[in-house]
Amino acid sequence: MPQPFLTTANHDRDIAGLKYIYPVMSRRAGGLSIGVNFNPNNACNWRCIYCQVPDLKPGNAPGMDFEQLGSELRSFLDYVQHGDFFQDFNIEAGQGAIKDIAISGNGEPTSLEHFPQAIALIGEIARQAGVFPAAKFVLISNGSLLHRASVQAGLAVLAGYHGELWLKLDSATAVGRKFINNSGQSQIKLLEHLKIAGSLCATRLQTCMFHYQGRLWTAGEKQAYLQLLQILQEKAIPVQGVMLYTLARPSFQPEAGQLVAADSQEMTDFAAEIRAMGYEVSVSR
Repeated sequence: MPQPFLTTANHDRDIAGLKYIYPVMSRRAGGLSIGVNFNPNNACNWRCIYCQVPDLKPGNAPGMDFEQLGSELRSFLDYVQHGDFFQDFNIEAGQGAIKDIAISGNGEPTSLEHFPQAIALIGEIARQAGVFPAAKFVLISNGSLLHRASVQAGLAVLAGYHGELWLKLDSATAVGRKFINNSGQSQIKLLEHLKIAGSLCATRLQTCMFHYQGRLWTAGEKQAYLQLLQILQEKAIPVQGVMLYTLARPSFQPEAGQLVAADSQEMTDFAAEIRAMGYEVSVSR
């Protein structure tokens, strides 16, 4: 029986009936993304107020069943490349290509104990299946654990497959990150982690623009963001680009009912300011 239409509004991690692998139509990737969920336990070290994960809890990724991960990824890639995937999931015409393999899921993936080995396994299976280089290899992370040797080793493996780190940056101020992400990350630590990321792997900033009780994405927050980008330039910390997006699916957090998506004009205007500084910018709604 055909599945519901796979759209940007449906990122159900269980849609394919698998533990680790799930397909999504990604706004930022521009089409079909093969997601890899390292956190099926819904555990994360941050709690973003716009998070769409149900029953989110504090914690780390559980132990990885590497045999199951490999089996699921191999069989699912074969299903997409040679099976009836596009018919079964009602994929719209013109969307019949894998845009990326994205490690994301229901928590912070870099909290996985054997993180480098997982990156290597996914990369090698995708390479053998001929997914690369037409598709990207992407890690979506909040960047909070970049001081760990295992995370740095994993980024080095990712870079070996010409992969990218999409690093969450929802505010350029410590106060903003505390409120949006429930994170205690300082400005000094943020810059340290951005420097580490940029030295190991192509890195893009991924930023969600939305409003909540007049406290988010104020003129002051926008100015702080631009100032941070200027500091990155001055310190020669490489950032490949900025990805602006807004809310597309409901949050499962207590603040959900008061979150308001940024409108197109606001995002377009802010993107123009960032672009004027010499950065590549994409906008997704």
